[in-house]
Amino acid sequence: MKIAIFQVNPLIGDFKRQFSLIVEGSRRAMEQGCDLAVFPELALCGYPPRDLLEYGAFVTANEKCLAALVKEVHGIGVICGLVTGNPDETGKALFNSAVLFEDGRILHTANKQLLPTYDVFDEQRHFEPGTATQPVDYKGHRIGLTICEDAWNDKDVFRRRLYARDPVAQLVRDGADVLINIAASPFHKGKRVFRDTMLATLARKHKVTVVFANQVGGNDHILFDGASAVFDVRGQVVARAAEFAEDMVLYDTADGRGEMHPVIGSDTEAVLQALIMGTRDYVTKCGFRKAVIGLSGGIDSALVAYIAVQALGPEQIATIFMPSRYTSPDNYQDTRNLAGNLGVDYSIIPIDGLYQDFVRLLVPDADDTALSLTEQNLQARIRGTLLMGVSNRDGCLVLSTGNKSELAVGYCTLYGDMNGGLAVISDVPKTLVYEICRWINREQEVIPMRILEKAPSAELKPDQTDQDDLPPYEVIDAILEGYVEKAMSVDELVAAGHDPQAVADITARVDRNEYKRHQAAPGLKVTPKAFGEGRRFPLAKRFNPL
Repeated sequence: MKIAIFQVNPLIGDFKRQFSLIVEGSRRAMEQGCDLAVFPELALCGYPPRDLLEYGAFVTANEKCLAALVKEVHGIGVICGLVTGNPDETGKALFNSAVLFEDGRILHTANKQLLPTYDVFDEQRHFEPGTATQPVDYKGHRIGLTICEDAWNDKDVFRRRLYARDPVAQLVRDGADVLINIAASPFHKGKRVFRDTMLATLARKHKVTVVFANQVGGNDHILFDGASAVFDVRGQVVARAAEFAEDMVLYDTADGRGEMHPVIGSDTEAVLQALIMGTRDYVTKCGFRKAVIGLSGGIDSALVAYIAVQALGPEQIATIFMPSRYTSPDNYQDTRNLAGNLGVDYSIIPIDGLYQDFVRLLVPDADDTALSLTEQNLQARIRGTLLMGVSNRDGCLVLSTGNKSELAVGYCTLYGDMNGGLAVISDVPKTLVYEICRWINREQEVIPMRILEKAPSAELKPDQTDQDDLPPYEVIDAILEGYVEKAMSVDELVAAGHDPQAVADITARVDRNEYKRHQAAPGLKVTPKAFGEGRRFPLAKRFNPL
């Protein structure tokens, strides 16, 4: 059996688009002599559809799309994901399903059995868990059809399993010799290796071929890397699709061989490519063509500008430098050089006059040598207002430039530098920002070296640096990884060797600034635990154990 594995980039709810993708893909596969074309989880509507599933018209459109596909595609079998109705009188009204159809007939339907409710997932909100299904006989094979999480419960991979049953093990016991897992498995740093290890373990342990077809693209804050693959009975990768791009990869069960498309080597590059893809998809799927970025002369805005150019092209990017009396002379040159290197539009809007008007009204006795937070935040809010004005005037999306470290400890200004439609690097710790920028500069200087080498500063008062108010970012990021991503307690962090005073300071800042993060623009998720939908904490709280 010759299989074509497709990783497609859906737009949530655009059934016409997805219909065309599947029809055209199936025809391409048929021209290549394939017997079966495999598309990802919820390929008809896109993943995750969230509360669109509460609209009957959305579910009906999904059903009509399937009916049209079954009628249109002939001469090849197709597996794809979709939403189907639950005929029972009890339970949720919908299933997350996969179907196999061929020549006008639906041959097999499998419903997702394991519904994740952790991190960014909330599938039990809408879907009823499916019951076990038998493998389906097709082209001389017994295909065990599973959907994403159904494969993520092997007792030899997970020390604490979330579910009592293992759909993969059951399908193998029932005679499956090829496991096909259609998925919408999101990306985060480090996940590619773990996911490959898990799928290879399943193939080797059960002595079956494992076919993994994953969604690709960005849908809001969730990024999908694709990286679809086939694992043989030894657990070896014998077919591999590209990462962060739509692709088709072929595999033939007759000789156990498949196409191997190039993959990304390092996690640093993978994070960068994920951010580029996520920015492109968010901007364009929301109906924008252009973006505007406030350049400061710092490394964060430099990285966001680079990402935006790679995502949309330099002609679609405008950059604005908004100096004040506290802006260093170096930053005038550095921002101009960066814009020139990137080939983007660059303009300067000085804010000192506006700032002085605000200060006269609000803080008439302000001491210019010892500015309070009021005066500092006024500068950030003036810049944020100007960027939003440009957005309205020119019809472009503002990309905010704050990193995860700053967002975590509240080193950012509501209605100021937090303004924007997308927070591109809000899940990128400051130390990783530097790592990515050094990777960008590996062959030639794109980001001016002085931006990488100078001490980070908000430049909101004379001779200011971030470390006047914060511990070193290396210290912050190490503690944040434990506190935010691993849910370690203060005592556990101290026991792990972190400085007790730094732990107390940073964790208190994280807790105190939850309200700011609830008002932040959506950010692109690239770590195991990002701020936003996957991390849900109350605003009014005081964790105070006996």
